[in-house]
Amino acid sequence: MAKINDYYQKKQLMEKLAAELEKLEKDQALKSELEFEDKVRGLMKEYNKSPKDVLQILVAIDPSIAGVKADVASGTRAKRPMKTYTNPHTGEVVKTRGGNHKTLNEWREKYGKDAVQSWQQD
Repeated sequence: MAKINDYYQKKQLMEKLAAELEKLEKDQALKSELEFEDKVRGLMKEYNKSPKDVLQILVAIDPSIAGVKADVASGTRAKRPMKTYTNPHTGEVVKTRGGNHKTLNEWREKYGKDAVQSWQQD
């Protein structure tokens, strides 16, 4: 019985998605965007340019778009969050982005990993 229920649920979902897709296809704004995309792809093919080439041209025209898109294109990852640890015994403060800090390792050996972890401040 579970398979038949799954079948009918998926069938209803398909019908719902088909109706939404049909509604989108009638949307004039979407038609305009799709037409623009086709023309851009045609120009890229005509001039043998890649999306990366087009992006470089657009950045040259409007440098304000370089920041966000360049980070995505280069594949850099976000920095780790800064963590602050305060030793309650000495009052010493350590700020680090990684867990392999010399002072933290010494504290872990002396006081234990769980104790040092509890010293972390948000």
